[in-house]
Amino acid sequence: MHISQSWIDIAYLIAASLFVLGIKGLTKPKTAVRGNQLSALGMLIACVVTLLDKDVIQYEVIIAGLLVGGTVGAVLAARVQMTSMPQMIALLNGFGGGASFAVASAAYFGGVSGPVEVISTGAAILIGAVTLTGSLVAFAKLQELIGGGSIGFPGMKIVNALLLLGSLTAIGFMLVDPSNSQLYWGIAVASCVLGLLLVLPIGGADMPVVIALLNSYSGIAAAAAGFVMGNSALIITGSLVGASGLILTQIMCKAMNRSLTNVLFGVMGEVGETIDADEVYQGKVKSSSADEIAMILETAQRVVIVPGFGMAMAQAQHAVRDMAEAMEARGIEVEYAIHPVAGRMPGHMNVLLAEAEVEYDKMRDMDSINPTFEQTDVAIVIGANDVTNPMAREDKGSPIYGMPILNVDKAKTVVVIKRSLSPGFAGLPNPLFAKDNTLMLFGDGKKAILDLTQAIKEG
Repeated sequence: MHISQSWIDIAYLIAASLFVLGIKGLTKPKTAVRGNQLSALGMLIACVVTLLDKDVIQYEVIIAGLLVGGTVGAVLAARVQMTSMPQMIALLNGFGGGASFAVASAAYFGGVSGPVEVISTGAAILIGAVTLTGSLVAFAKLQELIGGGSIGFPGMKIVNALLLLGSLTAIGFMLVDPSNSQLYWGIAVASCVLGLLLVLPIGGADMPVVIALLNSYSGIAAAAAGFVMGNSALIITGSLVGASGLILTQIMCKAMNRSLTNVLFGVMGEVGETIDADEVYQGKVKSSSADEIAMILETAQRVVIVPGFGMAMAQAQHAVRDMAEAMEARGIEVEYAIHPVAGRMPGHMNVLLAEAEVEYDKMRDMDSINPTFEQTDVAIVIGANDVTNPMAREDKGSPIYGMPILNVDKAKTVVVIKRSLSPGFAGLPNPLFAKDNTLMLFGDGKKAILDLTQAIKEG
């Protein structure tokens, strides 16, 4: 079926408009579902029009890819746990970069000409390969297939700079001689190695920022692939993803007190002085029970729940909602404090709580909730470690010093639900656990919350 170029352009314009409206909808929880639907409709229009374009001639291959990819995607979506969602996002970013890398490679070996096409092809190969291998490293770190800490060697930054400079130089030579396949292989290999070396040194609590940045890379790679293919919808879509990913990365950097330049060159998570956990905790930690905490809650008027990765690991979001409802039934005002980098990906806690049907209005961001902790009777911290660590505010020798945190220690009473005193993703002890107004409720997160909920109902 042949469609005139005018109708194709109009359809792509409609799709692009839906993408913009969709992203606008995603900025607010109440309109997020509608925004997702608008974006999906835009993508459907773009895909259908592209498939009906006269340039597409091998529908058998497309259908086979759709069946295989759709089946794999459906199985993964059905089986993946919410606790593994960051790893899934990292893989999806990598697949996006890999797809752009593959498209650019096919275009190169099919023959490229003209400065725009050559530069776009080189850029798609470079950024796509970096995104692919970098995302695989992020996945391996999150899945604990390799160590989650910083992995590197002396002179790594210089090597990274040389790899990037060499790739850009090769793209320049490609303008002179596009048929020289050695240039292609040089860019491909150097970019793959660069992606590995950029993400390997990033560890600790920095992974949410990395995921946001890799998402941006995948969008930029897609936009470059769009120039290679001459597809305006892909250019627009990739640009939107790239720009929104960079904006999100900046937001995450602010929340982590990091420099965007350091993120771009993979020099995050510098190790500070070693901090002895025994000195922080010895003789100061007070263990409590569900019944004792329920007695404290009997006189509370305002409670703030602080979810963290421990809640995700225990899959305790539904139990947390039930606990909040039990407190609200006794006339207690309950809100949720959400740190931008709580968990292992941007918005991790919001997704979990939304899954448990917690009202969006009760989820408060860090800036709005922090001034209220001094008027909070009880703050209940569920597996959140680094985002509540006072070292970020008080200890200049700490690797996380300057990172904005949730000021839960200013509440009248702090209850920390945690399996043990083990450190968070940043590998640091948390002086919050040893403060005079803190009580520890040790145990599996879900069971501890269920016990506490039962004690509240019986009180």
